Amino acid sequence: MDAVVSAQTLRAFAPAPHARPVAETRLLVVRVASREVHEAPRSTLAELFDERDVLVVNDAATLPASIFGETERGEPFELRLLALPDASRAADAVVLGAGDYRTPTERRAPPPALREGDWLIVSDLEATVVASRGARRVRIRFERQVDDVIASLYRAGRSVQYAHVRAPLALWDVQNVYASEPWAAEMPSAGRPIDFATLDALRKRGVTVARVTHGAGLSSIGDAALDASLPWVERYRVPIETERALRGARRVVAVGTSVVRALESSAMKFGEVRAEESTTNLRIDARHTLRAVRGLLTGMHDATTSHRDLLGAFAPEALLEEASAWAASRGFLGHEFGDSCLIIPS
Repeated sequence: MDAVVSAQTLRAFAPAPHARPVAETRLLVVRVASREVHEAPRSTLAELFDERDVLVVNDAATLPASIFGETERGEPFELRLLALPDASRAADAVVLGAGDYRTPTERRAPPPALREGDWLIVSDLEATVVASRGARRVRIRFERQVDDVIASLYRAGRSVQYAHVRAPLALWDVQNVYASEPWAAEMPSAGRPIDFATLDALRKRGVTVARVTHGAGLSSIGDAALDASLPWVERYRVPIETERALRGARRVVAVGTSVVRALESSAMKFGEVRAEESTTNLRIDARHTLRAVRGLLTGMHDATTSHRDLLGAFAPEALLEEASAWAASRGFLGHEFGDSCLIIPS
């Protein structure tokens, strides 16, 4: 492996500045046993899997989680919803101050102080703060019927976006081709390189594509202490079809860190992955012993993130540093529209 740049120097991958076509995605392959690192054409992704392999995707669709409003005192804010309102019309959210995605989250104005009982106008909806968990986390309850609230959110809301992506994103820009129920606050972006042609190629090779639904949360809030506490408790569902597929698998490869957290949470609870709907606050790093997953398709993660910590469960730190330096020196891009990395045992 000819790493030419120190991983200590390259602390971060440059972000992809726009929603690139899937065909432009590059693929880094890391084979742990042989310590081999190389680039493969994205179009050949399916060829890296064999019959009886199971590839598990997160089929959560991305919400229009970014909505704007003001307090009864006229103070503007942005809410970033962590999930759609439940049957009681309540939803958990993060509050940001005035501005929009064009200002980096860490430079946004402080949010207005929201207290229990405060009345809000969010889009064209009335809502009340029913719980405040510090300066930036709230639970609100909308006044209309839940179906009306969700319809309004889809009319007025937009996808959560960060300043490195310059043009405004449409909701369809942040959906995987197999997206199903709207559970994700942000796109489970590890699945972007899996297009319909790849799904067909996997099927023809005898590879099973199984699903979990995991409510992927926010990747950044702009507050250093809160960002360090991510990921928070998130909901997941493992269907019975996935439980059955994993029982006979030769090798299980997760598409995205959210899939790893769901499958490992279930396996830790039952000794194996079982069909269930539950929540998890599991944070995985090099100390974690993998019980369900043996490989991972993921994005290019910066060295200081919790996503990068998770990779330590799949490969030794020295190999991850060498692979990151190799990729960064060749211009691989990071963040949600960046390039991909496949870590497999051999």
